Amino acid sequence: MDGRNRADVTLGARVQVVQKQDQRSGKLTEGTVQAILTSSATHPHGIKVRLASGEVGRVKTILPGRS
Repeated sequence: MDGRNRADVTLGARVQVVQKQDQRSGKLTEGTVQAILTSSATHPHGIKVRLASGEVGRVKTILPGRS
């Protein structure tokens, strides 16, 4: 499942995000959603979230299960 719909992204979900500095390379960072930063219902590049580690990025993949 991709992360373009805000309704699909929940607090505590395991996700893979691309951080601003990694957009060119496409490097993904895995983590747990601590906060949802995008207020609109959808975003073409992915919903922006803050991970429990403090990193911020746009959701590319929502992983099955919770941590």
